[in-house]
Amino acid sequence: MDYEDDEIEPENMNSPELPEEEGGAGDSQAPVEGFNASEPEPPEAPVDLPISIEDHGDQRAWYVIHCYSGYENKVRHNLEQRIETMGMKDKIFDVIVPTQEEIEVRDGKTHPKERQVFPGYILINMILSEESWYVVRNTPGVTGFVGMGNEPTPLRPDEVTQILKRMEEAAPHVVANFKPGDRVRISSGPFNEFRGVVSDLDQGRTKVIVMVNFFGRETPVELDFLQVEKA
Repeated sequence: MDYEDDEIEPENMNSPELPEEEGGAGDSQAPVEGFNASEPEPPEAPVDLPISIEDHGDQRAWYVIHCYSGYENKVRHNLEQRIETMGMKDKIFDVIVPTQEEIEVRDGKTHPKERQVFPGYILINMILSEESWYVVRNTPGVTGFVGMGNEPTPLRPDEVTQILKRMEEAAPHVVANFKPGDRVRISSGPFNEFRGVVSDLDQGRTKVIVMVNFFGRETPVELDFLQVEKA
């Protein structure tokens, strides 16, 4: 399973280049991208094995499962409960929702949170067998395995390493809650208490350009995100 240029870019998280979903009976073919997370989940019905899956013995591998976008953590919780109650700890080992830390700047304060790197996808470390496939595939919220052909395709070790390394080392993504055209108040610095309009944002440098009225003239002032809040 190949990613373009062997790079996994979080900014392309709305359409990660993963193999197509398996097309077995009962697997959803509807794209997750347009799913409205505010809608209630549809009822889940047990899904039968579409094929006879070969037992991989004691060979662990990482697989990708598809779920409703916005329900990743709920599906992970459902999976962990089923693994516990159905005694599958010797077949299913880890369930990971790839995330990165995001810092939202709101009213001059930072609010850390996590964002999904690949919305609608979950990584699962397991030994693939008919039994483990059935447990995962029939977990509420899971719409299918990702793979080529009928059998789920494991990720290559280098792909897993790249994803996990990106999660661990990536710098927090800073997001401002204002945009060009918004009226804001400067909360610190030489222009403290001045009011103006956001002209431009530089997300990489976490800088904002605010047009303020200084001695009767509109003057651009460059400020940190933390120095500005919505008026």
